[in-house]
Amino acid sequence: MSARGAGTFIRVPIIVNPPHRGGPPDMTLPLAYGRGPEDERRGGTFSPAGGGPLTVSQLTALIRGALVDHLPATLMVMGELSNVSRPASGHLYFTLKDSGSEARCVMWRSAAAGMRFRPVDGLAVIATGGVDVYEPRGQVQFYVRKLEPRGVGALELAFRQLREKLQKEGLFDPGRKRSLPRFPRQIAVVTSPTGAVLRDIIQTVRRRYPCVTLLVHPTRVQGDGAAEEIAAAIGAINRNSQRLGGIDVMIVGRGGGSLEDLWPFNEEAVARAIFASDIPIVSAVGHETDVSIADLVADVRAPTPTAAAELVVPLRADLLADLDERAARLRRAAGHRIEALTARLARAASNELFRDPLAWIGRRSQRVDEAAARLRAAVMHRLAGERARLHRAEVRLNRNRPEAVLARRRERLGAMAHRLFWAQGHVNVLSERRLSAAWMGLLAASPSKRIRAHGVLLEQLRGRLGRAQTEQRARGIAALAALAARLEAADPKRVLARGFSITRSRGRIVTHPAQAPAGEKVTTQTAGGEFDSRVLERGQGELFE
Repeated sequence: MSARGAGTFIRVPIIVNPPHRGGPPDMTLPLAYGRGPEDERRGGTFSPAGGGPLTVSQLTALIRGALVDHLPATLMVMGELSNVSRPASGHLYFTLKDSGSEARCVMWRSAAAGMRFRPVDGLAVIATGGVDVYEPRGQVQFYVRKLEPRGVGALELAFRQLREKLQKEGLFDPGRKRSLPRFPRQIAVVTSPTGAVLRDIIQTVRRRYPCVTLLVHPTRVQGDGAAEEIAAAIGAINRNSQRLGGIDVMIVGRGGGSLEDLWPFNEEAVARAIFASDIPIVSAVGHETDVSIADLVADVRAPTPTAAAELVVPLRADLLADLDERAARLRRAAGHRIEALTARLARAASNELFRDPLAWIGRRSQRVDEAAARLRAAVMHRLAGERARLHRAEVRLNRNRPEAVLARRRERLGAMAHRLFWAQGHVNVLSERRLSAAWMGLLAASPSKRIRAHGVLLEQLRGRLGRAQTEQRARGIAALAALAARLEAADPKRVLARGFSITRSRGRIVTHPAQAPAGEKVTTQTAGGEFDSRVLERGQGELFE
């Protein structure tokens, strides 16, 4: 803050003009804060006319009045959208923020309805509106009347958003696009009745293929409400196609213009109407460089309306030339066919059957008689073979009479009974022998005998275990005594008691004269205690002083 005369001001950065190529100008506006001299504001108390403290509503009204009185009615603020929400009321609520701060914003439904693009979180925008206080909450809000994207126009952003949405839904899928009929009978045209587009289409169709019928559905092609009219026209033509005698193809388009002029063909309503059409649609919007949503959804895109007329109808001269060529090919094919049939008839007329039919029939009758004789001989031969087979079967049947078969079966059964009786006796003898051996083995393995034998063995093992434990304990005691003697012999105190000492320099044990230079203070530990000394020259006979 800075003092200016009798009042204090806060410099608030705002944008008063649309952003230029180099970015928005950095302009400031002095905002009056408080009233009276600085010492009065700091030391005095503001009270309403009747005296006493302020109510919350009065405080909010006071803040609102200060903002309204000292801020311009229109501000332009740039920032990034966050927390965007649009409830059923149609109003738009969002937060406008930058790296240092954020502000709550409201855009009423009447203003939000005119936006071409869809506001989303993270989108950089320029908001135009005014600051006011929402008194029920005492909240300062920026009321936006106009919202534009930064870096790209609103129409261009809306075009990109709608194209991405419809592409995800499959409206641009090449697999669903239909081919145009080669010889249409009726063509519907959806365009303005007063533009040059309709005249170009009519002239092109009359010049190329005058036998087709053109049905024109006049509609607006630019301005508010034009998209709804175009979509309604496409739907009406589809519904009334049968009543009109059948529509083979439809042309939807207009001439060139700015992006705003062509915008009805970038509306979602038109795109969905084209997608739902049962009639193939050719889109002819603007010039060759103009690409609209309608072009992407339509079955065929034409660079211009004239090119659309050329795409939907063939050229009459080409058709006549094609018919002439086909007629010539048909005449040549018919001539070749007649010549072939004439030659075939001549060959048939020269055949023997047509010259002497009775002789031909007589030869065929003789062949039939010869075939009948061969057939009778074959039948007699077959009958003789069957008789021989029957005789052999009768002989086998006599040999296998039931009485003979039964006798052979009785003989085989007696032999088998004898072998079975002998085998049963042999098995009984073997079973008795195995049973006797098992009994003897069971007696030898009596539990009482085995218990007595294992008891003796257990006593022997118990004695051996006691002797082994005694010997192991004696060896352990001897080993422990030897280790204690070695440990006691290695005790540093006993070594010091024998006249040895330990010299340390700077906390480290000295093991070589090089570790204690001349003049170094060292500590010597003996059995009786420690004393300090200083090193003389290492070359002298005496080491310490």
